[in-house]
Amino acid sequence: MIDLYTSATPNGWKITIALEELELPYTLHAVDLVKGDQNKPEFLALNPNGRIPVIVDHDEDGLTIFESGAILLYLAEKTGKLIPQDLAGRWDVIKWLMFQMGGIGPMQGQAVTFERYFPEDVPIARARYKNESRRLYEVLDGQLADREFICGEYSIADIANWAWVKTHRWSRVPVDGLDNLQRWIDTIQARPAAQRGLEIPPPAGSADKQIELGATITNR
Repeated sequence: MIDLYTSATPNGWKITIALEELELPYTLHAVDLVKGDQNKPEFLALNPNGRIPVIVDHDEDGLTIFESGAILLYLAEKTGKLIPQDLAGRWDVIKWLMFQMGGIGPMQGQAVTFERYFPEDVPIARARYKNESRRLYEVLDGQLADREFICGEYSIADIANWAWVKTHRWSRVPVDGLDNLQRWIDTIQARPAAQRGLEIPPPAGSADKQIELGATITNR
């Protein structure tokens, strides 16, 4: 059984979507970021960096893994799914996973910060991060020109990138003219596992009843 410590954020969604796609049972521990659960000693014992998500795999003697990209790789290797088994295919997925971890995540995250949360208006910073996010979207759009998914077959690279790109409106980064990207966004949005993963745990302010700490999510 896997314990998952997470919140309703793009990095959190990566793991809930993957777990739902893989039909792995897991126990959910909803981390309230507003209340500062991520800074409590019991959470810092799992991830000294104080960030979600984190998993603990009790089938592997309590193996603890943080960083969403590392967790995705672990789950893919554990199950032999969502990543090709051949060398070239495997590394194709890994490099596009790193593309999200080192590019879209940091750039779009900063775009959101300066668009919505920074205490003063810094136009040059807003423009810098929004423009770079758009440039990265254009790279993805080109990659998707002749294939349904980023690496051909649906993989953890798609899950990682999609969890961020789908929130482009929140960061006010346009996708106009990126027809391949928009088609890809819609294709993954239609997957039942992606839809379920976005609701675990329910977003802050959701009308749905909050999942209680420790609720077990069984195979679907």
